[in-house]
Amino acid sequence: MLKLLKSFTKKEWLIVLACFILIFLQVWLELKMPDYMQEITVLVQTDGSKMSDILSNGALMLLCAFGSLVFAIIVGYFVSWLSATFSKRTRKKLFNKVEDMAMQEIKSFSTSSLITRTTNDITQVEMLIAMGLQLLIKAPITAIWAVFKILNKSWQWSAITGVAIVILLSVIGCLVIIVIPKFKIVQKLTDKINSVTRENLTGIRVVRAFNAEGYQEEKFNEVNNRLTNLQLFNQRSFAIMSPVMYLIMYFLTLSIYFVGAGLIKDALLVDKLSLFGDMVVFSSYAMQIIMSFLMLAMIFMMIPRANVSAKRINEVMDAPISIEDGEIDHDTTKLRGVVEFKNVSFKYPDAEEYLLKNISFKANKGETVAFIGSTGSGKSTLVNLIPRFYDVTDGSVLVDGVDVREYKQEFLRNKLGYVSQKAVMFNGSVNFNVSYGDNGRGKISDKKIKEAVKVAQASEFVDKMDDGYETHIAQGGTNVSGGQKQRLSIARAIARDPEIYIFDDSFSALDYKTDSVLRRELKKYTKDATSLIVAQRIGTIMNADKILVLDNGECVGMGTHEELLKNCEVYKQIALSQLSKEELENGKKRRN
Repeated sequence: MLKLLKSFTKKEWLIVLACFILIFLQVWLELKMPDYMQEITVLVQTDGSKMSDILSNGALMLLCAFGSLVFAIIVGYFVSWLSATFSKRTRKKLFNKVEDMAMQEIKSFSTSSLITRTTNDITQVEMLIAMGLQLLIKAPITAIWAVFKILNKSWQWSAITGVAIVILLSVIGCLVIIVIPKFKIVQKLTDKINSVTRENLTGIRVVRAFNAEGYQEEKFNEVNNRLTNLQLFNQRSFAIMSPVMYLIMYFLTLSIYFVGAGLIKDALLVDKLSLFGDMVVFSSYAMQIIMSFLMLAMIFMMIPRANVSAKRINEVMDAPISIEDGEIDHDTTKLRGVVEFKNVSFKYPDAEEYLLKNISFKANKGETVAFIGSTGSGKSTLVNLIPRFYDVTDGSVLVDGVDVREYKQEFLRNKLGYVSQKAVMFNGSVNFNVSYGDNGRGKISDKKIKEAVKVAQASEFVDKMDDGYETHIAQGGTNVSGGQKQRLSIARAIARDPEIYIFDDSFSALDYKTDSVLRRELKKYTKDATSLIVAQRIGTIMNADKILVLDNGECVGMGTHEELLKNCEVYKQIALSQLSKEELENGKKRRN
């Protein structure tokens, strides 16, 4: 918690100091009121008292109450500003940190947990700052000041108040011991309920297709019931506070008056009036003390949950970034669009075996290099090493003759046009999604967007949409088909005119005719750029300048389609599983 609070600026610490001063004045005014009440009590009981004296003391009481109200409003405004500013800054830092994380670091937290930490956990800390700052300052000052005010009144009353405080603190202590361990579980269950909800919404079509609504409901209810029962337990435990508090307050007041009646009865006539005034004032101060300890109890109830949330936030903030920026942010060689792998091996940080082993090849400007192999052979991982979604374990990946680890990530990725294996659409128009590759700077013209859409063979369905290029695309592209999403994703990469295109199995949802036409148009448009294609279809990569065949993370063949048919048994088996010998022969003739 303290680690997060260190992010306060000098201005914010000055506001905290101002709040401290204002709360001090507020407490002084509140504790001044019983003194005026004592004066009024004495005046009312004294013969010959003037009404003007009673009214003036009453007016001073009202003035103190109004002043306390004004200070409370000002403090409330300052504290709200502080908590909201803290929440905004922390949420931004957390979001930016996640943006900088490598894929394996994001996976280590899970998406649902990161969402909870960015929302619910920050809200818990924000609530503590909003309420806690006021109560943590006000309660101790009020309690200590009120204690000093009543010390010289009567040891009997002081003893009664002390017993009441001990009972109250004992109840609070028991509650804290019982409830605090549950807060960690609450946050983890919140993660889980977010995960189940997100999974259900993402896969809603599959859920309906398999009539699995009942199963999903049971799955959600299980987590929801666990969270509900735990929260009910916590709330019921806290509910004990209210009756206990009122019981202690009423018994304390009753005890003060009961003891006071005895003291007044045994006192001399001249002291009776003074004792009565002291009793009224003492009961008022005793209530202030009890309320102060109750306020502290409320904060001590909030602190553990906020502390759990703060630790979860700090876990993300303190997570090491495995992929760090290089220094190069400009071209240092005359090479353009050249990609080279030198003895590249890769394994995930928590894995024992290598996923890629000793891969070496070179793709020159204007060439098309394709990668094919069985599922899990490492094709997608290989191309994901170029934009540094992961860093190589051994060897090096060079772009334009420079190791990718030496580039600034922004500069490196601006050289690339990346089309992911899973077509990703953002909430916005067709124009917005295609021009997304300009890093939000709005530099891609409408003409360029239309040209990219045409090359990607997407104009045929975009032109038929009700609003054309301004048609809204839902988050995740749920209102367009898989093939349409892929074509828009390809258009997004084309629109930024990169040096290097990376197509990670980006043609799988296209029919053969569209695939063939798209690749032909793409070849014309990208003749001056390097294209790296991951594919499952032989037909997609037959015309590539170079094909790498991967098997269990190793390169078992490299060459043209014809060369591999002759020399690589793995490639030949893949080809024959998809095409007949006649189709392969016809393809060979067309290529020649």
